[in-house]
Amino acid sequence: MELLIGDKRYSSWSLRAALAMALAEVPYRERLIRLGQPDTHQRILECSPSGKVPVLLTEAGRIWDSLAIAEYLAESFPEAHLWSRGEYARAVARSICAEMHSGFAALRTHLPMDLQHDAPLKRVPDEAKTDIQRICTLWTECRASFGQDGPFLFGHASLADAFYAPVASRLRCYRIDLPPVAAAYVDTIYQWPAFQRWLQDALEESEA
Repeated sequence: MELLIGDKRYSSWSLRAALAMALAEVPYRERLIRLGQPDTHQRILECSPSGKVPVLLTEAGRIWDSLAIAEYLAESFPEAHLWSRGEYARAVARSICAEMHSGFAALRTHLPMDLQHDAPLKRVPDEAKTDIQRICTLWTECRASFGQDGPFLFGHASLADAFYAPVASRLRCYRIDLPPVAAAYVDTIYQWPAFQRWLQDALEESEA
């Protein structure tokens, strides 16, 4: 398989797909298309009908959108337990991933992912604060209800963590003050080897 991604420094959706691939422990090739270039859109369109990254190229065909990639991997490699164990836990995990996938617009707008950034905002808009509070609540509830067997949202590393890792990076890169449970979870993400590998590559990326 081949995973088409954007810049590791900026592309949060590419990071989610890459972490899902790491959870599945499946070998694949990575193809980077630099974002913001004159030919970026055309190059992505050659593989992705949506014109966006990530897209996973498989023997059966292409899969675009990070959530679809995650579900494909979960179905293809059930022994990897990409979703949390337990029917209700999986339902909650899918709920919070769907909320991440479709929501938190203020966070995305005012705290865009930039893994080389390391400075606080002069002012965090109220709507972004509301998103951050909601995220901290989600993390706290998941840790309390499902996190007894490990430091991730549902104990072991899962797709829920793949989807919230870019959020954790935003909160770290913009030095957002967090309650203890959320701060500890951000530390967990930064200690995750799969995330560390991506982060190291992102820190070494130069402007295109």
